[in-house]
Amino acid sequence: MTSYGSTDVHIIQLQERQIILIGTAHVSQKSVDLVQQVIDRERPDCVCVELDEKRYQSLSQKEQWQSLDIKQIIKQKQLSTLMINLTLASYQKKLGDQLGVVPGSELLEATRSAERFAIPVALCDRDVRVTLRRAWKKTSFFKKGYLLASLLASLFDSTKLSEEKLSELKESDALSELLAEMGEALPEIKQVLIDERDTFLSEKIKAASGQKIVAVVGAGHVAGLKKALVEDRSAQMEEINTIPVLSSVWKSVAWLVPALILGSIAYIGFAKGGQAAGANALYWVLANGIPASIGALIGLAHPVTILTAFVAAPITSLTPVIGAGYVCAFVQAMMRPPVVREFETVMTDMATLGGWWHNNLLKVFLAFLLPAIGSMIGTWIGGYEIISNLV
Repeated sequence: MTSYGSTDVHIIQLQERQIILIGTAHVSQKSVDLVQQVIDRERPDCVCVELDEKRYQSLSQKEQWQSLDIKQIIKQKQLSTLMINLTLASYQKKLGDQLGVVPGSELLEATRSAERFAIPVALCDRDVRVTLRRAWKKTSFFKKGYLLASLLASLFDSTKLSEEKLSELKESDALSELLAEMGEALPEIKQVLIDERDTFLSEKIKAASGQKIVAVVGAGHVAGLKKALVEDRSAQMEEINTIPVLSSVWKSVAWLVPALILGSIAYIGFAKGGQAAGANALYWVLANGIPASIGALIGLAHPVTILTAFVAAPITSLTPVIGAGYVCAFVQAMMRPPVVREFETVMTDMATLGGWWHNNLLKVFLAFLLPAIGSMIGTWIGGYEIISNLV
């Protein structure tokens, strides 16, 4: 094999097969050039890339935003996944703007170089929706807040990078560095986003056809892949590619709160009369409806969305099946649907506070988040008052 004079190219020999592993920075022109150089010289039997189908489409098909159905995403309860995915993409775009490279360019170049020589391409990463949902479900309630705060802090950080830092980022995988930093405080996040994907990527790379394979991955995965590729981790694949199901115990707990509230109101009616029960029911409605509608108002939601928040919150708080946020987001998307231009500028708009209130896609996110927070506050206030009245 030709020497490339780069520490980013690693050769792994698996019996008769050779895997040429290229560790890249997702915001580096140097990585783009290196990927092209290796594929041009090696002409491998297959090119593997750290992409799943969704991420590949987002890189290769810029017009995909035109066909994105935000209402369908809300119906499938994937709005939070989309929001986190866009937040990470916005972080990379901000770095890419300073470095002059579109994030993920080296992965796209790998597929294009392969196509030029009619080399098969294997998309080897786990579905990003599975990754994000596993990360979210494995994070405790309190650490979820830390995770969101970390993501928002990185999003709104307007600090200009020094020339020294810019040089470092050109030599490393910036997103992996961010995740590694969070991993110190959130080890379960690192396990899902890095360790599990090392296993998934390694098994998919080994499953690719051919004797000589070029695999293009972020630099943060190289160390884990060099270890995983020489091990048999196939038995782990089914488990790490499954979204954890909520246990029956937690499902029971989720129904316990509404049962307790409704039972308390019924008992108050039995012990103190219908007027007392009606007063407590009205308190529940107002305690939930007012904070939720205020949340929608703060998000400058459509008037119908604000009214929906008031009506939906007292009802959705009594069922774990659907939350007020999803109901309000769907109504907001119906009343003020985002236009193509707003999908195209969303990653830039996310990085500014004002952008959240001017981009209709981001206002759908606000209509999802703020009424949900208001409803949660109202549930605690209303529940405390009603249970107190049992005495």
